[in-house]
Amino acid sequence: MSVKTAKKTNISNEILEKAYRLMHTAKRMAEIYDENKAIASKYVHSTSRGHEAIQLAASMQLKAIDYLAPYYRDESILLGIGMEPYELMLQLMAKKDDPFSGGRSYYNHPSLKREGMPTIPHQSSATGMQVIPATGMAHGLKFKEEHGLGSDGEKPVVVCSLGDGSVTEGEVAEAFQMAVLKNLPIIYLVQDNDWGISATGKEMRAMDAYEYAAGFKGLKRMQANGTDFEDSFNKMGEAIKYVRNRKGPVLLHANCPLLGHHTSGVRKEWYRGEEDLEMHALGDPIPKFHKYLLKHDFSEEELKKLEKEAIKTADEAYQKALDAEDVDASDVELHEFAETPITEEKGQRKPKGAEKSVMVDAALHAVDDILQNNPEALFYGQDVGGTLGGVFREAANLAKKYGDGRVFNTPIQEAYIIGSTAGMSVVGAKPIVEIQFADYIWPGMNQLVEELSKSCYLSNGKFPIQSLIRVPIGAYGGGGPYHSGSIESTLLTIRGIKVVYPSNAADMKGLMKAAFHDPNPVIMLEHKGLYWSKVPGTDGAKNHEPDDDYIIPLGKARIEQEADQDKIDSGESMTIITYGMGIYWAKAASENFKGQVEIVDLRTLNPLDWETVKASVEKHGRALVLTEEPLLNSFAESLAGRLNQHCFEYLDAPVKSYGALNLPAIGLNVEWEKAMLPNAEKVEKEIGDLLGY
Repeated sequence: MSVKTAKKTNISNEILEKAYRLMHTAKRMAEIYDENKAIASKYVHSTSRGHEAIQLAASMQLKAIDYLAPYYRDESILLGIGMEPYELMLQLMAKKDDPFSGGRSYYNHPSLKREGMPTIPHQSSATGMQVIPATGMAHGLKFKEEHGLGSDGEKPVVVCSLGDGSVTEGEVAEAFQMAVLKNLPIIYLVQDNDWGISATGKEMRAMDAYEYAAGFKGLKRMQANGTDFEDSFNKMGEAIKYVRNRKGPVLLHANCPLLGHHTSGVRKEWYRGEEDLEMHALGDPIPKFHKYLLKHDFSEEELKKLEKEAIKTADEAYQKALDAEDVDASDVELHEFAETPITEEKGQRKPKGAEKSVMVDAALHAVDDILQNNPEALFYGQDVGGTLGGVFREAANLAKKYGDGRVFNTPIQEAYIIGSTAGMSVVGAKPIVEIQFADYIWPGMNQLVEELSKSCYLSNGKFPIQSLIRVPIGAYGGGGPYHSGSIESTLLTIRGIKVVYPSNAADMKGLMKAAFHDPNPVIMLEHKGLYWSKVPGTDGAKNHEPDDDYIIPLGKARIEQEADQDKIDSGESMTIITYGMGIYWAKAASENFKGQVEIVDLRTLNPLDWETVKASVEKHGRALVLTEEPLLNSFAESLAGRLNQHCFEYLDAPVKSYGALNLPAIGLNVEWEKAMLPNAEKVEKEIGDLLGY
C-alpha cells in the first residue's frame, strides 16, 4: 500500500510561517473594523480579505531597492513589506502619526520612503490611474541605467498592483503601450475578483486582463492561482527574476475571491446574493493555506499559536491606534508645495554684446543649457525628438545633440506624458515634457489633478513631484478652434501646481530654468503668437538674450511699463495687470495715454505676486485686469474681484476686467478670431473709459 506524501516546497519555513501569521493578521483587522463600524467606518476603507495569498506572495519578495504602486485593497501587501497593523490603523482613523499622510488620505493609500522597505510614492483613489506613474518610475529607472546614472549591483523592479476591472481604463492601455515600446522593468500585478463595486466581470469586459494583454507585443503574460500561496509565490518570484534581469515587462493575472465588502461604504450584502458569497468563500486562501502547511511539517498547535499571535497583535494595535493623538488642525496648510531653492534673480539679463533672441529660441537655449548641465534631465513629448524637434522647432537639434534616449518622441498619449513625470520624479529623473497644444491637454487632466497636484500634500511632504510641462498656448492668426485656446483659468483651479506665463525671451529663459529646478509640478504656458514675434505689435517679445546663469524666481511680477510720477500725483494714472499677449495689447493701447499707464507683467500666475499687484492698484487707484481668455468666470475676473475687495479704500473706480468673448472656441476664419479676442483698439477704449471714470 503506497502512502502519498506532499511535494517538497521550495519556500522556507520562515516565509511560510510569516505568511500564515500575516494572513490571520489581515483577517483579524477586517473583523475588528466590522465589529467597530461606528468608529472604523467614520472614514471609508477597504480590506484585503480574499486577496491575502497573492498580496503576501508578492510583497514578501520585494527588496528595499524596489518600487511599489499598490491600490486601495492592498492591505496585505503593506503588511508583507513590514508595515505594522498599528501604523495602518493610524491611517484608518486619520491620526496625526499616520506614517503615510499624517491623517490626510484614506486607508491603504500609502506613500512610504523608509529605509529597508520598497519606495511607495503617493497613491491616489483614481482607479487605474496609478498605472501611468508606476510605469513612469520604470521608465525613469531604465533611462538612468542607460545613461550611467543607476546604482551598481542588483537592479530594482517596479510592481504596480491593480484590480482587473480597472484594466478597461484607457490610461492603462497608454501605460502598457509605453512599457512594451521601451521594454520597461515593471510587473503589473492584476488581482481579479470578478467584481467592480456592484458590476460583475461579464458586465464590464469582453475579456480579462490576461487575454487583453495579448495585444501588447513584448508584454510577458503569466497567470497565478491567487488563492494558493505557493503558486502565487513561485509565479511572482519568476516574474520578479524576469524583470530584474531586464528581460521586459510582465503582467501577472491572479484570480482571487472577494470576501469582504467593496468598501465599508458599499457593503457586500447590499448587492451580492448568498450564492455568490458562498462561491467566493470556497476560495478563501486562509483555510487552503492551513491545509497546505499541515502537509508540510507544520503542526496544528504551531498554526494555532501563530493565529493567536496575529489576533493579539491586531487587537492591541486597534486599541493603541484608538488612543493615539489626533491631528493638529493648525497644520492644515503645510506641504502644499515643497520649498524651491530658487529665491532670487541671478545672472545677467542683458549681458554685454548679447544679440536679440526670439522667445522660441530662448526656450530652446534654456532647455539646451539644462540638458547639458543636468545629466538626470530628459525631454519628451509628441514630435519633440527626431529630426523635426517640435512642430514649432522649439526642440530643434536637441535629439541630435543629446541622443534619442534623452530627447524623444512619445506616442499620442497626453495622459502618459503628464502622469509619467510623477514616476520619473520619484526615481530621481528630472523630466521636461511637452503637450503639443493647450487644446490637447484635456486627456492628461486626470493625471495632473489626481497624481501630480496632490502628491506633496497627501504624502505629508515626502513626495513633491518635479515636473516641467511645456504647453504652447494662445491664438496666433487663423489657428482655429483646436489650436488657439487659452486654458489658464482651468489650470489655476488645480491646487498644488505652479503656472508660469512668460511674455518675452529673457523671461522665457529665466523662468524656464527656475521651473526646472523647482521641486513642484510647473506648467510653462508659452504663447505661440509670441514665439517668433511675427504677430504685429509683438516685436518687444524679442530681447537681448540673458547669459547662461540667468534665472528668475517663480512668483515675481515685473513692471513692464511705468507711469509718470506727475500723472500719478494728479490722479490721472492707472495700472493694467496682464500677462502673455496682453502685455502687447496694453503697450500699444497706452500710446495715446502718455505717462498715464503702468503695466504689470505677472509672469507667474500661481504663485501670484499679490504684493506687487496690490501695491500697483493702491498707487494708481484705477486698474484693468486684461486676459486673452473668455472673460466670464476667468482668472482675470476673479483677480479683479479680489482687488476690489482688498483695495476698496484706495480705488477711484471699480477694478475692471477685460478679455475675449464668452464663446466655446475661436473660429477658423481670422475675422472670427479678431471679433472674439481683445486687441489694442479695444483695450484703448477700456483705458479711456477707466481714466475718465
